[in-house]
Amino acid sequence: MQQRRKSVFGSAPYAMKQAALGAGVAARKNGTPLSMAAVVFSLFVFATFLYNEDIKSIADFPFSAGALRAKSPDLHLLQEAEAAAHRAVTTLAKRGEEVIVRVLDAPATATLRPAANGSITGTVVVAKANAALAKANAAKEEEGQEKDRDVTLPRVLGGGGAEEAKRREDEEVAERASTAKAAAATAALRTVVSVPETCDLYRGGWVYDEVNAPVYKEAQCEFLTEQVTCMRNGRRDDSYQKWRWQPTDCDLPRFDALLLLERLRNKRLMFVGDSLNRNQWESMVCLVQSVIPKGHKTLTKFVNNGSSNIFYAHDYNATVEFYWAPFLVESNSDNPKVHSVPNRIIQWHSIAKHAQNWVGVDYLVFNTYIWWLNELDMKVLKGSFEEGATEYEEVDRPLAYSEVLKTWAKWVDRNIDPNRTTVFFMGMSPNHITPEAWGNQGGIKCAMETQPIGNRSATLDVGTDWRLYAGAQDVLRTFRRVPVHFVDITALSELRKDAHTSVHTLRQGKLLTPEQQADPRTYADCIHWCLPGLPDTWNQFLYARIVSRPWTTSQQA
Repeated sequence: MQQRRKSVFGSAPYAMKQAALGAGVAARKNGTPLSMAAVVFSLFVFATFLYNEDIKSIADFPFSAGALRAKSPDLHLLQEAEAAAHRAVTTLAKRGEEVIVRVLDAPATATLRPAANGSITGTVVVAKANAALAKANAAKEEEGQEKDRDVTLPRVLGGGGAEEAKRREDEEVAERASTAKAAAATAALRTVVSVPETCDLYRGGWVYDEVNAPVYKEAQCEFLTEQVTCMRNGRRDDSYQKWRWQPTDCDLPRFDALLLLERLRNKRLMFVGDSLNRNQWESMVCLVQSVIPKGHKTLTKFVNNGSSNIFYAHDYNATVEFYWAPFLVESNSDNPKVHSVPNRIIQWHSIAKHAQNWVGVDYLVFNTYIWWLNELDMKVLKGSFEEGATEYEEVDRPLAYSEVLKTWAKWVDRNIDPNRTTVFFMGMSPNHITPEAWGNQGGIKCAMETQPIGNRSATLDVGTDWRLYAGAQDVLRTFRRVPVHFVDITALSELRKDAHTSVHTLRQGKLLTPEQQADPRTYADCIHWCLPGLPDTWNQFLYARIVSRPWTTSQQA
């Protein structure tokens, strides 16, 4: 009875050893030559070796001089060869018959066949197997080469296949476009506005313009005080907002808040002076804040012992400030909340107390005028306020004004770095309390005026003290080290009798009542200006001077 065949995936090394020993013993007992058993054993070991070595190459092991070579035998053929060898060994062990294993250079058609006496004649012909294996391996090798030549894996970014790759590519394109757009926007904000040096910005006329004026709306500026919000306070006509200044020989650059804010990045702009400069400061705050989102801007009042109001643009680290100093030098009117004193006294050579707050500011805008008009002579203190002096002398207004400006000019020339700080001095803001000057014989101050003064054939005299104007011009010519830009607003502002707050304002911190509004002779304010309004034009002059200057290396960094 033939023994059941074991799997080739069993414990091959141990089985081979036992089978080989058994075959050798049986062969010796039956008189079979040991060399024949060795041949059978070698065949069995060779087949198993090929299997355990991961099917290397059957042709690399020499069976005989004429043996064929192949690279990787097929597993099925190897199993059949091993099974045949196992059956041969088993038969020898049981029956002791002579087994002749011939390894011949036989034709490819030869197969294992039984001997005449019933035993299995182990005519092992490997040529056919080698040919099949060589053909299979050649096909596999060709397939591998074909893959190496033609197959290219798709490039997948982060998973998701072609759609994900397309999405990533679109994002990269959008990011590059956004970066280029931001760079172009920054470059645009770094431009220099052209203002011809030969053009006199202050010579021209007022043009009614409903398209381009005003630059901002009253309701859109949350920082305006009730003193200047004329429409909210009851004024019915808004035509005063729509007059635009047009120079004769050139154009006044239209205000661009983003462009100015870029110039003010990491810098301070400070208005120093009286309530007219505060009026202009409010205008500037409204002009720049219009492009700043909510939550990115703050206004703090009465800081620095009450003398300063500070608007802060967070994203630009820029401030627009107002500092209260109505005479520039020390006076008994320096309290920003309580300054309506009957006798105004100045200490005309003392400026350090105020000036220490101006050091390091990048743009300084000075004015002083309206507080000089109460009396024909100014009271000049003998001694100092700190020492408690009360005695004073009266000095002619133009002389006192010139002395004060000389004190201011000396400080500026000695303490301001012209490479860092730009200095402006504002001209005189006029009053309109004599309607006869513009031909309104029955008028009351500036009340009910809705149009600028036009078609003048004679010199206009609305009460401006041109002696102070001339004194300012003289002092400005004395500067040696620091250039000071004179903003000549006086003559063009004299034409704007329509732009004052009149009865649409405050009195002693309270809105005028209807009864008070009906009495303009007593309550009309023809000194300060509605906003939006005339001070916006003053700031356009400042804007033109600031943005027309070349960018410095430090500004571009």
